[in-house]
Amino acid sequence: MQRIVIDFPWPSSALSPNARGHWSKKAKAAKAYRANCFWLTKAAGIQIDWEGEAHLWMTFFPPDRRARDDDNLIASFKSGRDGMATALGVDDKRFRIHPWVSDEVIKGGCVRISISKGPEA
Repeated sequence: MQRIVIDFPWPSSALSPNARGHWSKKAKAAKAYRANCFWLTKAAGIQIDWEGEAHLWMTFFPPDRRARDDDNLIASFKSGRDGMATALGVDDKRFRIHPWVSDEVIKGGCVRISISKGPEA
């Protein structure tokens, strides 16, 4: 089975659903993160060449040891997911997500996305 892996930078704290900043700061951060994830996906030269679901195995490697909720991390990555879907030329409604928050800390943080055709881990 084909498996595609891309590493994306950690989303800005402005993209968190818990952020209490001005809406324009969040909009600017979302636009920048979406564009960044779009170009990283394009640069990887990948494509989803099958019909139906695409399973996204989202592994969040936090930049520090603070506790984080997976639902907030998924929401923080929303604009990145949109940029990735645009670069792949697919509707993101095809994505089925499988989130995981790693215990491993990576300097600066990282979101590793592994895409597969089926739900097998």
